[in-house]
Amino acid sequence: MRDENKRMLRIALVSLVCFAMLLPLTQASTTAAVTKTPLDASTIPKYVTNISSVPVYVPTRAIDPQTGLMTDYYTIIATQFQEQILPAGYPKTTVWGYGGIAKDALTGAPLGFIRNSPGPTIEATRGTPVNVAYVNGIYTPYMFASDPTLDWTNPNNMVAPGPEGSINAPAFPPGYAQAQYPVTIATHLHGGETSAKYDGGPFNWVSWNGLHGSDYNTYTRTLRNAQVFHYDNVQAPGTLWFHDHAMGLTRSNVYSGLAAFYMLRDPADTIAPLLPSGKYEVPLAIQDRNFYTDGSLKFPSDPAPNPTYHPYWVPEFFGDAIMVDGVTWPNLNVDQGQYLFKILDGSNARWYNLSMSNSMPFTVIASDENYLQHPVTTTSFMMAPGERYDVLMDFSNITPGTKIIMRNDAAGPFPTGTLVDPNTNAQIMQFTVGSNAGFIPRALPVTSLNPYLIGTFPTLSNPSVYRNMTLKEWEGANGPLMVTLNGQQYSSPISELPHAGATEVWRIVDDTVDGHPIHIHLVNFQVVSRQLINITAYDTAWMALNGGVLPFANATQNIDMTPFLLGSPVGPAPIETGWKDTIQAFPGEVLTIIVKFAPADGTVSYPFDVTQGPDYVWHCHIVDHEDQDMIRPYHVLPAIV
Repeated sequence: MRDENKRMLRIALVSLVCFAMLLPLTQASTTAAVTKTPLDASTIPKYVTNISSVPVYVPTRAIDPQTGLMTDYYTIIATQFQEQILPAGYPKTTVWGYGGIAKDALTGAPLGFIRNSPGPTIEATRGTPVNVAYVNGIYTPYMFASDPTLDWTNPNNMVAPGPEGSINAPAFPPGYAQAQYPVTIATHLHGGETSAKYDGGPFNWVSWNGLHGSDYNTYTRTLRNAQVFHYDNVQAPGTLWFHDHAMGLTRSNVYSGLAAFYMLRDPADTIAPLLPSGKYEVPLAIQDRNFYTDGSLKFPSDPAPNPTYHPYWVPEFFGDAIMVDGVTWPNLNVDQGQYLFKILDGSNARWYNLSMSNSMPFTVIASDENYLQHPVTTTSFMMAPGERYDVLMDFSNITPGTKIIMRNDAAGPFPTGTLVDPNTNAQIMQFTVGSNAGFIPRALPVTSLNPYLIGTFPTLSNPSVYRNMTLKEWEGANGPLMVTLNGQQYSSPISELPHAGATEVWRIVDDTVDGHPIHIHLVNFQVVSRQLINITAYDTAWMALNGGVLPFANATQNIDMTPFLLGSPVGPAPIETGWKDTIQAFPGEVLTIIVKFAPADGTVSYPFDVTQGPDYVWHCHIVDHEDQDMIRPYHVLPAIV
């Protein structure tokens, strides 16, 4: 084995031995549930904890013998530990998180082995590949109920508890003990143009005791409880993130803490030198949480809305406490200058309509991992789970000592759910302006931020395929039993088979009462339009054509939606005029996007064979929906010559 691969194994092995002394090798407990008291989020002190920078992983650089290229190597270990999420004086919170050898992002000072929730950041360079050994070091059972009635990883090949509508599940804890252990994780680089082998799809999972999912892959030989993923990093620079994606468990694994930023930089980027950097570039991962008074996380498990079908699955989770970069309602001290905030909505289901208490503007320059066509200045903007926005904010002319609150007014579920509570989830974080001079704003190109978006937007044209997709819920007596893409389950035969290099138009009809952030792995796309539709008439005709019962037993048959369209199509919002990987679909509307199954930078093909390996997926990024069953595989066919 090559020296660098041996070194990665040694680091992982030593780290795991250390954690073996901390984490008991026990299976799921069968003890009775312990009564806990929920923590009233309105009583948690706000803006008493300061945040600054997020630690950055330290790679080892060496030649990759497979590619002959200089490559950055990382070993990242998922473990269970305690973290001070609530303010000082409150108990620590047990979480899962990614960890590895890290340094201070600002000073470069070595920090040793650091683990956080969210985890430290990978700082990658365009043109320099990355090999990451993701190690599952979670020896304990799941912190929350695994629901074996869903389509899930099922590492013990557990027999389903019973027919839907007749399940009598035990309370959690202990729940189904056989489903609580071992923990399975699958790490997905969200926004990465990545081979399907290393995409971290829902069945590309590994357990701490060496069990593997059906789609398990590793770039090089490694420990049985690990897998090495190879990222080429030839795509355009931007803000990516990695998180867990295990089938049927994403909602609880991400809520437990498995998420982190992945920043891809480009030395040739002509915009980056004009932007704030160092202490003036701050990543902000926004997530909502609930707690018990002992500091532990509170997550829905029992009872569920339809417990005889799915005893622990809840259609959407909404927390009352807002966490930014692993701290509830933090404060950020800012200088009198401009800042670049890289904002991630890492919540399970909560959307955020962000604004500032003094109505100061945001200048949005990037959406997901790509620059917009031009800067957009606004006093508010909407984020859905999975989306990232790069925004500039200028505190230059604000009086020292001023305190400004970042606010949220998006209902949950969005758009017609419960209104925000002004004392809790309507507030995100605080900015306190100091007296020091900061970064002086520099002029940005007005119309040419992104060199890969030349001409009238959308810049893609000449599609070869048109696809209609309908988002539809299967309702039970007390709420949804399942949320589907085109009426199909994950296990249904694949219906999306694009050719490499092809350009397709996808028309997505939201036939539900909720908004859905739709994410497509591998590719980026552009928004064409949104248009209202007579959803009642459309639903009646579409359901009748397909048998009237969800999920469909047949391949979905689509109808001509033209007679049902209302009004005229409306183009993308200004902050959507760029390449996207996650997009907001709204109830009663047809969202039209144009997708090219090739790199967003205009390169003809990917640096890997896109047709090889397991299937890619597209899904709703409300991860509670994704777990049941709003996720579908798609497979890329060879290019048409």
